[in-house]
Amino acid sequence: MRAAVFHGPGKLTIEDVPRVVPGPGEISVAVHAAATCGTDLKSYRRGHPKLFPVLPSRFGHEFAGVVDEVGEGVGQFAVGQRVVAANTAPCGHCWACTKQRPSLCENLEFLNGAFAEQVVVPAAIVSRNTYVLADSVSFASAAPLEPLATVVHGMAEAGVELGDTVVVHGCGPIGLMFVRLSRLRGARVIATDRSATRLAQAREAGATTVDLTDLATTADRSAAVRELTEGGRGADVAVEAVGLPEVWEQTVESLRPGGTALLFGGPKAGSRFSVDAVAMHYSEYTLKGVFHHTPQHVKTALDLLTSGDLDGESLISEHRPLDALVDSLEDMAAGRGAKYLLTPLGAL
Repeated sequence: MRAAVFHGPGKLTIEDVPRVVPGPGEISVAVHAAATCGTDLKSYRRGHPKLFPVLPSRFGHEFAGVVDEVGEGVGQFAVGQRVVAANTAPCGHCWACTKQRPSLCENLEFLNGAFAEQVVVPAAIVSRNTYVLADSVSFASAAPLEPLATVVHGMAEAGVELGDTVVVHGCGPIGLMFVRLSRLRGARVIATDRSATRLAQAREAGATTVDLTDLATTADRSAAVRELTEGGRGADVAVEAVGLPEVWEQTVESLRPGGTALLFGGPKAGSRFSVDAVAMHYSEYTLKGVFHHTPQHVKTALDLLTSGDLDGESLISEHRPLDALVDSLEDMAAGRGAKYLLTPLGAL
């Protein structure tokens, strides 16, 4: 079968590889839709010690498809079912899991290999984070389940309430999901970016937008946001969805007194950012880092897709064949598209 194989930073190829037979507790899925994401791009450029501790490695983790084989002992799934799976599962017994913080699990079981005609889902993910899709949910809509689950986690931590003003810094796929879910919560949303295309998508999702192209400093950018808030005080909740230290600072500076900054985007190793200690003290800011998801957030994300409150396909820039994977990652890096859907088995 054909699959994407990662050999190291900048070295990603589509190759013929042996089909994998599912072991006990595992299922094999014929991949009908696999979505690119920011983590794929970062991994392609600089590697990822957690996702790819050993090279070469299969690549990709956002997908939906049809079960084509089940391993010994699997009773909850059957050949022919349409399914979607998250990219990890927590162990349930480490210190983080026992503290009810499964997103910080020390023994996360990872799934890689979704950019392929077939992927085998590990037993832990089969038992805790795999679901049968309702007929109303397309493969294209379901494929971005994992990033949606992380945003659901972020929303739970941010505590967005009816009537709040939320500013989302960055209008890529993650930022757009924060816009949509904040609007579902009844919040007024401001979104910032430099891309006219992404800003247009944010407006379609219900946000008031701020184009940062001609704003040179962090102070200028945060001031432009505060001008759109009640009394110029700033936002109740500010979300960082880019992963750059300067945007983390911009996010904190766009808060009202007593506001919450959700620092969501993953920066590169060694990154640092500065906070005005006086403002932090006297304005009683809350700064929250958020990582990954939990089985509860995955289930909630699937419920959002099933209910129609959010359509995952609305995040997709274009459908492409598997051979276009590297070009798609390069197009993401250049800002020509936000998220691409690859169809390893042919057009949907």
